[in-house]
Amino acid sequence: ETNYSKYYQSFVDRDNAERIRHESKRTASETEAITNKTQTEVTKKLGERIQDINFWKFELEREIQDVISETDLLLSQKKRLENALRATEIPLHIATDNLNCRQRRQGVDLVQDNVELGLLKEVEIINNVQDLLKKTIDQSDKQIKLNRNAKQNLEMDWSDKKEALEIDSKSGALRNEHTDKQFYSGAAKFEEIQSTPESWAQFTHDNIVRAEHERMASIQLRQLIDNILSDTSRDMREQCDTVDVCFQKRLEEMEDAKSKMEENLRKMCDEICQMEKNIDMLRKAIRDKENPMKVSQTRLNNRTYRPGVELCRDPVQYKLVGEVNEIAQSIDALTEQLNNAENSRKDLQDNRMALEKEIACKKNSIFIDRDKCVSVRTRYPTTLKLQGYQ
Repeated sequence: ETNYSKYYQSFVDRDNAERIRHESKRTASETEAITNKTQTEVTKKLGERIQDINFWKFELEREIQDVISETDLLLSQKKRLENALRATEIPLHIATDNLNCRQRRQGVDLVQDNVELGLLKEVEIINNVQDLLKKTIDQSDKQIKLNRNAKQNLEMDWSDKKEALEIDSKSGALRNEHTDKQFYSGAAKFEEIQSTPESWAQFTHDNIVRAEHERMASIQLRQLIDNILSDTSRDMREQCDTVDVCFQKRLEEMEDAKSKMEENLRKMCDEICQMEKNIDMLRKAIRDKENPMKVSQTRLNNRTYRPGVELCRDPVQYKLVGEVNEIAQSIDALTEQLNNAENSRKDLQDNRMALEKEIACKKNSIFIDRDKCVSVRTRYPTTLKLQGYQ
């Protein structure tokens, strides 16, 4: 019985051992299959993860390049604004110089005419344009800073994804036969602060959306800059043309007035010359009365020496006295005409001096407007320069 028990026990032990061997093989085979399957699935998941990272990495690269390109375009627009702002200095100098030069006009010409009103409006427009350009330059600086901040966030995200891609690519390529593997105790755990696939994708999506928002704002600002430069250059050129027309009209008016005054002066000088001859004629006429008067008075004086009754108040006496009175009246009339002629000559000379002064005033005004103002205005910048192009 003891031998039987031992035999039976050995049979059971062998059978159990055989069963354990079979189960061990099956377990080893099953676990190997499970391990291989799981490793394959993990490798596949790593491949999928690499694809996801590559997708967002490409999207980041595309948006980064778009932001860089847009920022460069905005920088070019800002450069145009700065060029346009510098270009306004010449028109402002021209307009203020014109106003200062025209203060040297004289007499009745020193008046606030349409030219001066146009120049004052021109200065106002240029000042407003300069204020608007400076404000837009500041706005461009702020948008460029926002673009660069968005680009920096994208680049940091891209850098993290590049590093993660390298890690996952290395992990995905790792095989059992490779030597660069080892045990890391405690590696199989979840970090306290880890993103989820959803929050991970949302983070990059939000970065791209924010960058796109700034890029769209930058595009709109560039369009606004185009419109501003077009409007400001048009306003300045239109006012410049308006002032030029006012100058030409004013010059025509002054040239016409000067011509009329010069013609009037010529006639005035002719009249003075004629009056001088008239005065000479009157003086001669008065002198010509001296001898007849002397003759008449001498005759009367001689006849006072007639003796006795010969001293008769005869017709000769009456005629001689009448002759003296007649000559005296003639002299008085001639003298009165002479006085009138001399007064008229003085008035003519005064008018001539006034005309000469007015003509000199007009010549001065014409010189200022034509030679000091209009000639300078030919240096006014072109529309392209006022739009910021070199």
